[in-house]
Amino acid sequence: MANWGRISSRTIGNHIRKRTNQGFIGSTVDINPSSGSSSALNGGRSVSDQNRRYLNPLPWSRATLSWFQRFKSTVAAKQHDSFLSSDSDDDHLSLDFPGGKVSYTCDMNFISESSQARVPCYRVLDDDGELIKDCDFQQVSKEVAVKMYSKMVSLQIMDTIFYEAQRQGRISFYLTSAGEEAINIASAAALTEQDIILPQYREPGVLLWRGFTLQEFADQCFGNKADYGKGRQMPIHYGSKEHNFFTISSPIATQLPQAAGIAYSLKMDNKKACVVSYIGDGGTSEVSTLTISYFICLLQFAHGYPNCFLQGDFHAGLNFAAVMEAPVIFFCRNNGWAISTNVSEQFRSDGIVVKGRAYGIRSIRVDGNDALAVYTAVSAAREMAVNEQRPILIEALTYRVGHHSTSDDSTKYRQLDEIVYWKNARNPVNRFRNWVQSNGWWSEQEETQLRNSVRKQLLEAIQVAEKTEKPPLSDMFTDVYDYPPPNLEEQEKHLRETISRHPTDYSSDIPL
Repeated sequence: MANWGRISSRTIGNHIRKRTNQGFIGSTVDINPSSGSSSALNGGRSVSDQNRRYLNPLPWSRATLSWFQRFKSTVAAKQHDSFLSSDSDDDHLSLDFPGGKVSYTCDMNFISESSQARVPCYRVLDDDGELIKDCDFQQVSKEVAVKMYSKMVSLQIMDTIFYEAQRQGRISFYLTSAGEEAINIASAAALTEQDIILPQYREPGVLLWRGFTLQEFADQCFGNKADYGKGRQMPIHYGSKEHNFFTISSPIATQLPQAAGIAYSLKMDNKKACVVSYIGDGGTSEVSTLTISYFICLLQFAHGYPNCFLQGDFHAGLNFAAVMEAPVIFFCRNNGWAISTNVSEQFRSDGIVVKGRAYGIRSIRVDGNDALAVYTAVSAAREMAVNEQRPILIEALTYRVGHHSTSDDSTKYRQLDEIVYWKNARNPVNRFRNWVQSNGWWSEQEETQLRNSVRKQLLEAIQVAEKTEKPPLSDMFTDVYDYPPPNLEEQEKHLRETISRHPTDYSSDIPL
């Protein structure tokens, strides 16, 4: 049984209402989807035969009912209807098209490719960590502020030590969040444990904030038996069901349409939670970015298949979320570089924030190196996403201080002076520390104790992770199928035979 509310902006509804003079759109219609029958109440009267001619031919189905139910009592839907409403004083200057009425003009004007001025960037703290006068922001308690700063420092130290471990050959790969600590921690602090995270790969601080231990980070990077992924993922591909943190995957932007779907499921279940999906600037333009980065390789090794990397998941994810009014926050870390591709070579628009409007998504640009600004923006975005059931796009302007990963040398495509400037003058950790310390909430002694403690814990965690037994070989073939298919059984058999013939070529610390 479904209640159909008035949706005055729908073109078909307007047409029927005007033709019948007492259309059904303005009344409540009870539908029995199984039989296709309908009954309507219009001021206590049943639907007339004239109206029933328009009611009966409509193809009742579960999809049809769901389409109308999506808009039931949501703020976003009411605003959408108001925007497309035909109840205007200028109806005689409007044309009716699918999707609503639009005014017409005899002047031929093309919409400009860009506005005269760039979209401003919201910030609270200046580069020295002092509050900007008359700035509106979400107040942060001493307890939260100190925890935020402590986690930013922990993330900074964790990145340094794991990076060094990779350079020593102790782990195979690593990727840092240097320069983006405020984005990680401040955004996580503004969310609740019930909110679901779909990360890209530069957000370990979100997991750190939620309680993922340094030992758990080390176990994943070393791929031992304690790793929740059983050693089958690359290092830094963390995941935690306990902390509502989906496992990181390498393909770019695939998490965006997934986030829209998960958010819609939260909406269907009436959950007071939202989904937050992180993405880099390269992920918003993965078609152009990947084309530039891999074009030569594709020509050499994949003749005739230049589109094998093209995905377009940014478009799919945002459009899906907007149409379905899903409570999801798309958080873009615009750090200037998609590996070696600068943002100037990725798109001609004013960054990412302007793209939200094209999809009908409320958007904001924020200083990603300002922890208070990020915290305030995400707090407001979450409130809108949950209470109004709508998607939000946040573009955080920042800078990737580190190399893209341990497989990259960024000095080959950018100046060292540029990196040093952002590392020192625009450092988000130092900036937030200045503000916390100016409030009397932090001291030099506490700073020393924190850094020594985190470093000691990490070194101990690495020692434990290195000594922990590796997952058994059989784990490579489990957890996908209930019963392994013949081809997997054949592969396992072939692998074991190969190992038995060449035992010295395989690691001896993996149980067979």
